Amino acid sequence: MKEILDSAAFTDMLLCAAAALEQNKQHINELNVFPVPDGDTGTNMSMTLSAGAAELRRKRPDNVGDVAKCAASALLRGARGNSGVILSLLFRGLSKGLKGKDTCTAYDFAQAMGEGVDAAYNAVMKPAEGTILTVSRMSAAAAKDFAETGSDIELLLSCALESAKDALAETVNQNPVLKKAGVVDAGGKGYVVILDAMLQSLRGEVTPDSYESASGSEETSDFADFGEFDTGDITFAYDTVFIVRWENGEPKPLDGLRSYLSGIGDCLVIGESDEEFKVHVHTNTPGDALTEAQKYGVLEVAKIENMRTQHDELVAAAEASKNTLAEPEKDFGVVTVCAGEGIASLFRELGADNIVTGGQTMNPSTEDILTAINATPASTVLVFPNNKNIIMAAEQCAPLTEKKVIVIPTKTIPQGVSALINMDTYSQSEEELVAIATEAIESVHTALITYAARDSDFDGYEIKAGEYLGLLDGALLGSSSDITELLGTLASKLEELDPEFLTVYFGEDVAEDAAHSVSAALTEKLPDSEISTVNGGQPVYYYMISAE
Repeated sequence: MKEILDSAAFTDMLLCAAAALEQNKQHINELNVFPVPDGDTGTNMSMTLSAGAAELRRKRPDNVGDVAKCAASALLRGARGNSGVILSLLFRGLSKGLKGKDTCTAYDFAQAMGEGVDAAYNAVMKPAEGTILTVSRMSAAAAKDFAETGSDIELLLSCALESAKDALAETVNQNPVLKKAGVVDAGGKGYVVILDAMLQSLRGEVTPDSYESASGSEETSDFADFGEFDTGDITFAYDTVFIVRWENGEPKPLDGLRSYLSGIGDCLVIGESDEEFKVHVHTNTPGDALTEAQKYGVLEVAKIENMRTQHDELVAAAEASKNTLAEPEKDFGVVTVCAGEGIASLFRELGADNIVTGGQTMNPSTEDILTAINATPASTVLVFPNNKNIIMAAEQCAPLTEKKVIVIPTKTIPQGVSALINMDTYSQSEEELVAIATEAIESVHTALITYAARDSDFDGYEIKAGEYLGLLDGALLGSSSDITELLGTLASKLEELDPEFLTVYFGEDVAEDAAHSVSAALTEKLPDSEISTVNGGQPVYYYMISAE
């Protein structure tokens, strides 16, 4: 029986939850029914919770209130996609409920879970049932019911988990699309994975170390985060590099030197030539390394750097760059999210101050967007997410910066382009800019040609992975192994809209002559429309077509 939760146990629960989510992310991704490639739920939730785990490893807070606060803050900044943002909101409420507590009881934890659900529901404009919101709400309700009479935190989590599982199973009946596909909600599944891992951790059935050993390797990322480890993790402090010219110009066997240097350091590399040899080693006694090496020749060049100092400087520089606010030079600035150099160049030409790389399949985090906002030299920053799965992450930036943030809810690149073309951030007021952007968004239709990420029976279409997919304003038009056939279907739908302007953005996998052939075919089908072709260079989408 466990009636009190302390910081060490709570930290391990969250670390295990992050590890379990990482292990299960692909299974959660596969629950996504819509066949279009996306920043999938499992990946977004895993990356979001991993941000909290990394911060907990760095700080190791010494009370449960600070554990929750540390995790919630990191999750908020690391939130990716709608599922990641909702997860961060659940933890934000949990942090509010545990604020100031050294330890917590079952009652405290149940109330905090309820705070998390309230925070998530309050942030979602139109909460939908049969989602992670439903699963978390039912779970928190069960926890509160238990805490009215029970005091065992393990039993509380067990009740919460069982209720979450029941709610998850019911999601298949609450959403027609899920019911037809015969799957449960992906976000709800992710939440169940989190609760299950937390309970296993509290029972001592799993530990963060057991997850790491099971995975066989540490999680890696595209960019090194120098804050991931403390300077105490650096066993040998001095990065030592030197060159020794052979004595009398005669190379000697270096087995003895290798043995000696291996005994006083690590990361040893020795390169030899006919004239000299070069050594790289990490050691706490660089002088001894140099002295031993001089037995083999004449020391010519040496460079010694303290890696602990370097680490501290890199962390400080990284934090400074994140927190630096550009001084306002104008009233309004613009941040846009997009992928593809051609698209990015177009947004720059239209006045974007900063570009956040991301979009479909690669949703940027709240912190990515926040960094761009803070670097924008304006007092008010207009943010164009250009993807429905990025809007919530952008909205979370508002309370994290001193700048005023206005999120223009663009769901596609063509919407963002049209809005910026019609806006004048130098002469128009905030109200005028928002009104113009809203009108521009409503006037744009977006057609897309991409590929099916998975087999699916969706909206009357039987779709095979790898087939070309056609969409218009988010609605699936069909799939085909013949892109020409699909483009013909798309052209017929565009003809019904009778657009005045068409812009064809072709992607990184499309040859320019093929793109011009598509534009020519559209011209033949819609002779009264003014058609232009742009090398967008975007991934995922072979063609994005803007119709106005």
